[in-house]
Amino acid sequence: MPISKSPTLMIQGTTSDAGKSTLVTGLCRLLQRKSINVVPFKPQNMALNSAVTIDDGEIGRAQAVQAQACLLEPHSDMNPVLLKPNSDKGAQVIIHGKALTDMDARGFHDYKKTAMQAVLESYQRLQQQYDVIMVEGAGSPAEINLRENDIANMGFAEVVDCPVLIAADIDRGGVFAHLYGTLALLSESEQNRIKGFIINRFRGDVNLLLPGNDWLHKKTNKPVLGVVPYLHNLHLEAEDAIETKQALDSNSSFKVIIPVFPRISNHTDFDALRLHPQINLEYIKTGVKIPSADLIILPGSKSVRDDLQWLKRNGWQSAIEKHLRYGGKLLGICGGYQMLGAMIDDPNGIEGAIGSEPGLGLFNFITTIEKEKQLHQVQGVFNQTDIAVTGYEIHAGITRHYQNETSLVSLNDGRVDGVISLDNQIMGSYLHGIFEQQQACQYLLKWAGLEQAKAFDYLALQQQGIDLMADTLDEALDVDAIMKILSV
Repeated sequence: MPISKSPTLMIQGTTSDAGKSTLVTGLCRLLQRKSINVVPFKPQNMALNSAVTIDDGEIGRAQAVQAQACLLEPHSDMNPVLLKPNSDKGAQVIIHGKALTDMDARGFHDYKKTAMQAVLESYQRLQQQYDVIMVEGAGSPAEINLRENDIANMGFAEVVDCPVLIAADIDRGGVFAHLYGTLALLSESEQNRIKGFIINRFRGDVNLLLPGNDWLHKKTNKPVLGVVPYLHNLHLEAEDAIETKQALDSNSSFKVIIPVFPRISNHTDFDALRLHPQINLEYIKTGVKIPSADLIILPGSKSVRDDLQWLKRNGWQSAIEKHLRYGGKLLGICGGYQMLGAMIDDPNGIEGAIGSEPGLGLFNFITTIEKEKQLHQVQGVFNQTDIAVTGYEIHAGITRHYQNETSLVSLNDGRVDGVISLDNQIMGSYLHGIFEQQQACQYLLKWAGLEQAKAFDYLALQQQGIDLMADTLDEALDVDAIMKILSV
């Protein structure tokens, strides 16, 4: 497939979590401020945090944030290949926003040539609509065991013939070894397309770093185009890793706890609580004693039956029963909602082996895992209120309720969502992002027992994070050099 020329810049990293996502987000906002019609693109992503797109597809959460930086609605072409791990060796493969099949690592390695065609189709569609494409790599281009048929890093860059900047996280240590070693492991043509380096998350006096930058330039003939400082107060949604930092001004005793399932998904749902100044939120991992709390939230899961078994093995069922006896509140989101019922049935082995798993038995409903995944952006109101709810659905399960179970939300499309117990202690919902709107968050926190719940504008905080990153890059990077590389 021939690829036409257009201004495209790819940010690759020496390691995972080198800051590629945040750099692309900031650069997207910088270009958008210059009235450049820019769009984000990640050929291949592996993440359990995902978002629903305007065309009812599914992409990595980081690309949805990058779309936000461009003032665009997220679209499946922004991340044409998404891998959602459902075991240590396998993942669900999502192409153009739709789940295709499950593959193990070897199977996907063999599938990459086909996946590349999907990547190039999306890239060409974006070329026809946008003036600049900002591309994010995945992992590291120096993973030589994965170089064959690569679609995530240099394999893509070589096919579309785009320039590349390499970013490294100095906070990890060994930044010059990372940058020099990554370059050394690339082919000559790949080395030639690297136009410079970015050193990310630097603490201290940048003048002390300059001799190292000069050495790197002399050794590689490639400039360091900027040193980005460590930003203590930056909030951008994590691509996959769980962020635990609380609000800077939080001293609350209102306790929210969330179990960290082995296949926890969309934990960014709870950023609005984690950063709320009245909330003390804690993620509870395997082997950690389950503390008392005001609210327990069961999060989403990519493998609901397996994670439900983990929940039982780790003592959560008895802890939840005790929590409810003492008047605590319980909320299940997506997979966590399914766990609240009587049974989870997977007759086709969509999320693992064929079979069923008894739920926590707090409601009588039954969930059946079906082949067709539900992907919807939704709006509605909490039942018997005028409080607006917005969110998105990503689930393979279909939950069938009994008539005496009360739904939580009335959706604008005529459907209902979720459930609330007769004693008002337990809620469940399929809606991700339910805490992001101020009034909805207040409503849920008051239900959970925080009587004087304050309005917290999480959406404004998201925008502040994007703008802070853009402002920082505007000062830290040689923006003129980057614009010259882009030829815009």
